[in-house]
Amino acid sequence: MTGFAKTIRVCQRLCIGLNQAVEGALFVLGLSMALVVCTQVFFRYVLNDSLFWSEEIARYLLVWLTFLGATSAYHRGVHPRIETFAALLPPKVRLGVRVIIHLVSLALFVLMIVYGVQFSHFVRFQISPALNVPKWVVTAVIPASGFILCIHNLRLILEEFQGGPRDS
Repeated sequence: MTGFAKTIRVCQRLCIGLNQAVEGALFVLGLSMALVVCTQVFFRYVLNDSLFWSEEIARYLLVWLTFLGATSAYHRGVHPRIETFAALLPPKVRLGVRVIIHLVSLALFVLMIVYGVQFSHFVRFQISPALNVPKWVVTAVIPASGFILCIHNLRLILEEFQGGPRDS
């Protein structure tokens, strides 16, 4: 096994482990959100007494679910894409287009990290009204997911060069 192949293998194992951890967190976050919403419905319509904090925590859980879910979807390759144009290109050109798409995506993910850190820093002293939680706790998922997306993206770029041009 060459050094390049070993590097790709290590990167793949890292991404698999990282995605397993993210999917575990997604399960816990999703279950928590469902329980909070069901509890709120029960309190509101059965007991006629709303929970003042349930909407806020459900919203924050949804933010975390969205960003972390995007990393898992990207790892699994299930984001929607249009391949009609790329299918018409010769294999080597198709490889170049895929690499360019990965590089543009990487630039977006780096921007998520940079601006996510800046935004989290900007809101660091703000406190949520119902939960009394610092807002940076909610916005920290933006740079965190950007970092995870960068790791998955680098793996995809390495895999493109490992196999050369592919038909799909």
